[in-house]
Amino acid sequence: MAGKAPVKRNRFIQLVGADKSVNRALEAKARALAGWKGYITNVPGASAQFVIGSYRRLFQIERSFRMSKHDLAARPIYHHKRASIEAHLTIVFAALAVSRFVEDRTGWSIRKFVQTARRYRTVQIHAAGQLLTAQDPIPDDLRAALTHVTGLSGTH
Repeated sequence: MAGKAPVKRNRFIQLVGADKSVNRALEAKARALAGWKGYITNVPGASAQFVIGSYRRLFQIERSFRMSKHDLAARPIYHHKRASIEAHLTIVFAALAVSRFVEDRTGWSIRKFVQTARRYRTVQIHAAGQLLTAQDPIPDDLRAALTHVTGLSGTH
């Protein structure tokens, strides 16, 4: 009401002419419904547990697609041949499956896993007939996460 936010962005402020006031009816309605979530279905005879479970599954699917756009860097690619479209979708869904597997095994978000693991690489240099290997030591939390993902318990 003090004019710090635009009126159109706050649904509880009503504008009549040049006068601003709080829409008390809408405020009361919002308070009465606070904490309630409505579910809609067109499946006849569906139990409440089925409908709520379906919405929870839908939320997980939507979460996967939000993740695939950002964390997997799966950007729109405009293919014209069916084979290249199917190959692109196969790669994106394989990356999604792997990332969900990593999340389930480690308990980390895929963003955290990628950002943490990105900087640890092994470099092999062939110089004067010798093979030199350089690598940063892997921190304990990343080593534990990698162990959960691979199922291996070694120092390699």
